[in-house]
Amino acid sequence: MEQTNTIHTGEYGLAGKTALITGASSGIGKAAALRLAKLGVKVCLVDIRKEYAEDVQEIIMRKGGEAIVAEADISDPAQVKEAYAKLQETWGRLDIVLANAGINGKIAPIEDLEPEEWDATLQTNLKGTFLTVKYAVPLLKENGGSIVITSSINGTRIFKNFGFTAYSSSKAGQVAFAKMAALELARYKIRVNVICPGSIDTNIEDSTERTPELEAIRIPVEYPETSMPLADRPGTADQVADLLVFLGSDLSNHVTGTEVYIDGAESLL
Repeated sequence: MEQTNTIHTGEYGLAGKTALITGASSGIGKAAALRLAKLGVKVCLVDIRKEYAEDVQEIIMRKGGEAIVAEADISDPAQVKEAYAKLQETWGRLDIVLANAGINGKIAPIEDLEPEEWDATLQTNLKGTFLTVKYAVPLLKENGGSIVITSSINGTRIFKNFGFTAYSSSKAGQVAFAKMAALELARYKIRVNVICPGSIDTNIEDSTERTPELEAIRIPVEYPETSMPLADRPGTADQVADLLVFLGSDLSNHVTGTEVYIDGAESLL
C-alpha cells in the first residue's frame, strides 16, 4: 500500500516567507523553487542568464505563486548584491537562502589541470557561496532565517571520482564555511546547514568537461550490482527539494551547522 504524506502545508510555517535561490533555472534549484512556491513562499530566482529562470517564474506565477528573476554571476560581488537589493525592494524581507549554483568544472588529473581551470571552479562554487551568504546576512538579521548550501558527497564523504580535485576541494570548503557561519550567525537566529547530494538526475553533466588523461590515474573499483542501495537509481531533484523544505522551515528550528547526506546510501559503499 502506497504511503501517504500526512503533513499538511500549513505545518511547515512557510506561507508568506521569502526565499532567494541561486542556480534556480534547473535541477535542484528549479525543484526547490517550485516546491517552496507551492507552499506559499515568495521566490527570487537567481541565475547567470535571466531568460533561463524566466521559464520557472512563469510556471510559479501561472500556479498563483509569486516570483521575481535576478540575473547574476554568483562569483561577482556587485551582481549578487544587486540580486538581494531587488528582493528587498520587492518584498522587504528575506527568510530562506539556498546557495545552490555551482559547476563541476574541468575534470582532469592534477598535473593537467590548469591554474585558471582550478580558479574557475573555486570562484563559482566556493567564492559564490561566500558571496551568496555574505549579502544575505544583513537581511536575515532582521527576523532570523535559514541558509542552506548545496554541497556534495564528493570531497566530504567520497574521494573516488578521479579528476574531481577542484570540485571536491570546493565542496569540502563549503561544509567548513557553513560550520563557521552557523556558529557566527547563531546569535541572530540564522541557521546554516548543508545538503550533500549523491547522484541526482540533473543536467550538470551537460557542462562537464573530462580530459582523456583521466584514464591514466583511475584506480579500478569493483562495485556491487547497484551502487545505490536504497532505490537502485539516482535520486531526484524533487527529493532534494523536500529536504530543503524541512531545513528552511520551522520544523528544523534547532538544526544548524549540520551536513545532511541525501544519496540513498551510495557513499557508504
